[in-house]
Amino acid sequence: MLSEQADQGLADADPQDVVQALTEMVGHPEYPCLGARSVFRRDQARVVVLDDMTDSEGLRKLSAALTAFGSEVQPEDQFASLIAVFRAPVPESEEEFEECLWSVLQFLADLDRQEWAEGVSADPTNPHFSFSHAGTAFFVVGLHPLASRVARRAPLPTLVFNLHEQFEALRESDRFEGMRDTIRRRDEALNGTVNPMVDDHGESSEARQYSGREVEPDWVAPLDADDIPTKETT
Repeated sequence: MLSEQADQGLADADPQDVVQALTEMVGHPEYPCLGARSVFRRDQARVVVLDDMTDSEGLRKLSAALTAFGSEVQPEDQFASLIAVFRAPVPESEEEFEECLWSVLQFLADLDRQEWAEGVSADPTNPHFSFSHAGTAFFVVGLHPLASRVARRAPLPTLVFNLHEQFEALRESDRFEGMRDTIRRRDEALNGTVNPMVDDHGESSEARQYSGREVEPDWVAPLDADDIPTKETT
């Protein structure tokens, strides 16, 4: 089963072994996300293995990798992802992972000196919010060993950064609705229930989906982007 495959101790493994574990997880026949499967099948996954989600040196490396990724990958290069895997801390709960995830994103936002990406909001309560770094908008997917949704379980804490523009390009094609519905059916079949957090961009803030936890109706992402210059958003 997919959930059993994700329970691997890789904190001390070589980076190539970490990448291999992720590749096997996503390539599992039951893994529901067709986009992620396509990324690995086309060798479009850039994986960065870092020591700790709280280590500033490692997060600066992540910032540099995100900056390069955003400038080099084009929306038409469907699909591509920058994947940051952290050896520690391995969370003891979904809430702890969520706190670490937003701590990482806050560090990246504080480090950023470029304007928030054009066309998306910096307000995490806005339905048009997307995370931005170095002028590029990203949809962030958090994975970790204790995720309640099976598809969000990974051997180590992991953040997947997908280009917002890739989703927009897909929405404009005739493939979007069919692919979206297939992914949701596969996820429901794997978990036995519909994912309560899944929503289309513009219907609610995508920040609610980042950690994978079923957040409360009044939950607000702990991201302060007030000091970051922004362009006019939708």
